[in-house]
Parts: sequence; C-alpha cells; structure tokens
Amino acid sequence: MSEVSENVENKFFVVKTTANQERVVANLMEMAIRKYDLGVYSILAPKELKGYIIVEAEKMEDILKAIRGLPHIKGVVRGDISFHEIEHFLTPKKAAEQIKEGYTVEIVSGPFKGELAIVRRVDEARNEITVELREAVVPIPITVNADHVRIVDKKAE
Repeated sequence: MSEVSENVENKFFVVKTTANQERVVANLMEMAIRKYDLGVYSILAPKELKGYIIVEAEKMEDILKAIRGLPHIKGVVRGDISFHEIEHFLTPKKAAEQIKEGYTVEIVSGPFKGELAIVRRVDEARNEITVELREAVVPIPITVNADHVRIVDKKAE
C-alpha cells in the first residue's frame, strides 16, 4: 500500500459486511486498493466483530472506490471512529484470559496431547491453567500452559 504522509491525519471508518465474510471482503478490498493505488492504509477484520471491518484511510472516497462492486458489502457506517475505539482489537490477549474454571479443554501439545480435561484453576498472571484429565481413574491436577489447550465446551460441569 502507499506510504503514509506525515502531515495527513488518517481516519478509521467502518464497513458493514455479510457476517462471516469479513476476511473475504478485506482480501477483495486489498486487491482493489493495490490496483487503483488508493489512500487506504490498513484493513482490520477482528474475530470479535461479526459483520464489520475497520478501514484506515485518508478519506471516505477511497473506501467507496475500493468496495464498489464487491460482493458481501452491506454499506458503510456514517462518520469516522477514533483510534481509541479500536485499540483494544490490536492488543493481544493471553490465552488464560479466555478460559474459565469448569470449561472442558483439549490438550494440544505435550505428553497429554489429545486428552480432554476439566479446568480447575486459572492463573492469568502466569498464563497457566490447572486441569484434571476426564479419562483418568484418579483425578490428578496437571498444570499446563494456557496456549497448549483448545476450548471444547464452555459449559461448567
């Protein structure tokens, strides 16, 4: 994409899309932006924001050119938004922040790979969780890195 000029204040705009088509729209927009050399600098399609993408550009006209004729576009939200409103989408969250006690998880690496377990304790500071294997005859607490599990069921047992 183009080089950001130092004296221009870029703005953030919101484009409304069909739900679950945000990445498709972002990729199609990128191709149009490159083709027409438009003043669009970034496209953000966060998982938490269904049906919307956030676009950083100099002016709305560039976005309208980029989305003209693209499928899955529902419209553009009027006005721009501040960086502070989207900043939380850009900061990575620790895996332990999304896991709660009682969740069922699958261990995806290490000696217990493939085993299902129940979360008994969460240590967000260390990004670790303590689990008990579901198939174990005697429940033994095992502490694993929260990045090494995948949430299977969010219902507490």
